Amino acid sequence: MSRLLCLIVLSLGLAQTAAADENTDRISAYLTQKFGVGKEKAQKISDAVQSAANKYSLPPALLLAIISIESRFKEKARGANGATGLMQVVPQAHRGLLRNVKDLTEPGANIEAGSAILYGYMRSANGDLNTALKSYGGSKAYAQKVNLRVEDFAAVATPADGASGAAGRAASCEADRCASANPWADAFSVPAALIASAAPAASGAAGASSAATSGSTSAATVGSARTTSN
Repeated sequence: MSRLLCLIVLSLGLAQTAAADENTDRISAYLTQKFGVGKEKAQKISDAVQSAANKYSLPPALLLAIISIESRFKEKARGANGATGLMQVVPQAHRGLLRNVKDLTEPGANIEAGSAILYGYMRSANGDLNTALKSYGGSKAYAQKVNLRVEDFAAVATPADGASGAAGRAASCEADRCASANPWADAFSVPAALIASAAPAASGAAGASSAATSGSTSAATVGSARTTSN
């Protein structure tokens, strides 16, 4: 019986890995076709988005929407107040989070940091996406812009497993039963793996998650709202 269970678990793991690979390939192809991103660079961005989406329970389409608005997928983009890279992370506002980041223009490091910052805002806002986006981009108009842009990526970016409830529940349940529900509440609960491995906030951000995932960390600790204008 135990052998059968192991085979089932292994099969599920292989299926999930195949689905993730297919998703990253689809995203990569879309970035090349739609935004003119080179194939190798598009693959790096796609892999980084998928990794951060899984780690922080954020929909890949949401991260892609933010990147498209912030930098149009240009990893060396520079903005106001030193905003850097794909997700326009402001080093001055997130020193602790970026302590161990050597190159913020590197896609993996930048998307990891930006996702950790957004995740922290989401937790502080009790799962309210619009409030978190307002904190990240500095305005209600920014939040609205991201929400609209997400639709452009929804077809090519399958939600990460941990965040699929947000879109899945909204699409599958009846309007009268879901109208008062907060579809993001479960999607942004703290993953157990992060709680177990979380280091004190002062230890920096080797994985860019300690400040964003510490239960006692406030939005101010994670970093002040970005002030770049979009």
